Amino acid sequence: MTRRLIRRAVPLCVLFAGLLAGLLPRATSVAHAYAGTDRAQAERSPSGDEVAQDAGSSTGRLQSDGSLSDVAGLSAKDIWAVGQANAWDFWRNQGVITHWNGSSWSEVPIRGDATGAGHLRSVAAASATEIWAVGDGHDGLPYVAKGSRDGFDRVGVPQLRTGDWLGGVAASSGRLVAVGSRDGKAFLLSSGGAAKGTTWKTVQGPEGAMYGVALAGRSDGWAVGDSGSGPLAMRLTGSGWKQADLPEIKGGFLRDVYADGRKRAVAIGGLYQSGGISPLVLEWDGRHWKRVTPPERRAELYGVTGDGDGTFWISGYDPGHETEGFLLRYDGSRWTALRGQEAAADRTVRLQAVAHVDDLTMAVGHTLDGKSRYVDLVERFAPPSGGADAAAVKAAPSAD
Repeated sequence: MTRRLIRRAVPLCVLFAGLLAGLLPRATSVAHAYAGTDRAQAERSPSGDEVAQDAGSSTGRLQSDGSLSDVAGLSAKDIWAVGQANAWDFWRNQGVITHWNGSSWSEVPIRGDATGAGHLRSVAAASATEIWAVGDGHDGLPYVAKGSRDGFDRVGVPQLRTGDWLGGVAASSGRLVAVGSRDGKAFLLSSGGAAKGTTWKTVQGPEGAMYGVALAGRSDGWAVGDSGSGPLAMRLTGSGWKQADLPEIKGGFLRDVYADGRKRAVAIGGLYQSGGISPLVLEWDGRHWKRVTPPERRAELYGVTGDGDGTFWISGYDPGHETEGFLLRYDGSRWTALRGQEAAADRTVRLQAVAHVDDLTMAVGHTLDGKSRYVDLVERFAPPSGGADAAAVKAAPSAD
């Protein structure tokens, strides 16, 4: 079976997650690496930058073999994360929605659904009373849920069918977009945002799958993914979704995107190379996407967020420091690596997603030990205060 056939049968981020956990054999790269020429030099974190906070919130307290996949926040005291418990049991895994109130995490139930949610991959917070989550349902259909701190309800979407897959969601007041794949092609689902009486619309794009989506306005946004041979992006305008022109990067894929208004966005992913996966970062300047190259050569990038003022945070995994949480901060010219609390020597740390609200940067994911046991993980970064350990921020090494 060729690599393209594998990726048509299973969305890339599903395959990729399996590769990370050792569930599937590693696929052979089909392309040589893209040789970027604009490599940025990482600089040492100046005084006042974020530092890793204490480990008091280092877990969302999920059940056994729990992992968090995505996070979204409205304020430092109103943050949502989704994921799954019993990750190794495909038939009994349980979708989890959990809420941070500024001091502790509490799981929020999904009401009145006998079939139950499987892996929940993405969460979006439009308002305190309109939180959306998407993932898998145990009935074979994609799972869409809407709720608040009082609880969640599954939302029926007549246009969804068995075999559809949803991997990302974005929401603003009065608008929802979820992305994934259908029949080997990019798939986008949108609505006016209300749970009942909504007219749902679907769009099928080119060959491939979409994994991340961001809205920059009611009629402006981006969805990103992979075509089977390279990165894929689609743009939302007043006339609908249209495939965007990207740099030709064979073997590349995009996992997430953050839109900082109409004229700036950052999309992140990876590039298959001999010996592993290298980071891929694309930046939108209002007219074109261009590649920018972080200093890490082998880091794997999973999620991206921003502050709306030109700074972006990227979560991932650094195989050179596999027992530490890993974030990159990028302000358009300078890269800074942020290191989290160090885990036990036999644990690998992967931060799957990141959110930034107020002065708080919160990343979620999991640790995986030598016996392939998951423990969900939360890392908090904020400006140093009191007993915060400034040494927790380490400069990324030069990539000469």
